[in-house]
Amino acid sequence: MHRIFTTPVASVYPAYVNKVERKGRTVEELNEVIRWLVQIDQPTLEAFLADETTFADFFDETALNPHAELITGSVCGVKVQEVEDPLMRRIRYLDKLVDELAKGRPMEKVLRGPVA
Repeated sequence: MHRIFTTPVASVYPAYVNKVERKGRTVEELNEVIRWLVQIDQPTLEAFLADETTFADFFDETALNPHAELITGSVCGVKVQEVEDPLMRRIRYLDKLVDELAKGRPMEKVLRGPVA
């Protein structure tokens, strides 16, 4: 079992916030990306963060967006679509979306479709 699986999402979340804010994006956009990926609302996201939910439990208790399969590309030199472990692939999907947001990609492209 990889160490990230038992790491609380809340312990990595500030790094995501710093990454996107340094590049001129907002916490609201970051939250939108996370909520899109796992199909939850803002109060649910806040509860997961407050409860120090691990990545394993976070992805176990949420439903992955059916369009997540459209997320391709590399994170840390690893192609997300080639990651065999399903949990690690979901974590890499999240990393990839945060990277795209931080790089200034338009939200409709980050979310793989029109923004509601």
